[in-house]
Amino acid sequence: MTTTTHTLDVPGGRLHYEIRGSGPLVMVMGAPMDAGEFAPLADALAGDRTVVTHDPRGISRSRLDDPAQDSTPELRADDVAAVLDALGAESADVFGSSGGAVTGLALATRHPHRVRTLVAHEPPLLELLPDAAEQRAATDDLIETFHRDGVGAAWMTFMANAGFDLGGDEAPGPPQGEPSEQDLANSVRFFAHELRHTALYRPDLDALKSGPVRVVVGIGADSGGLVTYRTSMALAERLGTAPVGFPGDHGGFLGQPEAFADVLRKVLAGG
Repeated sequence: MTTTTHTLDVPGGRLHYEIRGSGPLVMVMGAPMDAGEFAPLADALAGDRTVVTHDPRGISRSRLDDPAQDSTPELRADDVAAVLDALGAESADVFGSSGGAVTGLALATRHPHRVRTLVAHEPPLLELLPDAAEQRAATDDLIETFHRDGVGAAWMTFMANAGFDLGGDEAPGPPQGEPSEQDLANSVRFFAHELRHTALYRPDLDALKSGPVRVVVGIGADSGGLVTYRTSMALAERLGTAPVGFPGDHGGFLGQPEAFADVLRKVLAGG
């Protein structure tokens, strides 16, 4: 599978994006996850789709003029629209996971005619929860943990807050080997400049319900114990739609990319 890499100047920085496959255009994205994390899913889709992935602003190969600039869903949505412009594409289907799903919701609101179907897979929209105040306080405490105790402690707190059983047999294990300098830089960027804006984003539900974008909420089959299960169910309920189940948990596209791609194809086809 041939993958071409590209750069694009955007206000305040330069984006890295990748193109593979042929057929109808689909944007596949995360935040803070970069293009490399979505390569298995992109490869699985590229047999019948043109798949575009990118590094969000300030992450990995997407550089900022001001490294201290915060990353908001609105800025990231404008970046995706700029990539569509560079491709000469009027519109695209969009798959976003986690923070990328929040980016997708902002894109569907700010640039509604650029999106055909948005599949928002487990967006962490804490403000939609009945315990939003407690979740907001936990997010503030998490960021304070990062500034006080560093990246490792922050990730452990993040995983616990997200609902992963860190003491169970199937709990996520520690990273294999030492994190790279880029891994550390991405983590610093996430906790210092991205997390709060993403987790506390308030989607314009009226605009989403009345706009032209078909919004589908995706939930992992094994995500029942995660806070993103609750946020995803809350979003689907507010939109008046039924969520769609995907293989695996929050990162199901990593462990089961082929099966995940099969479900995504059916959703994008209207099934």
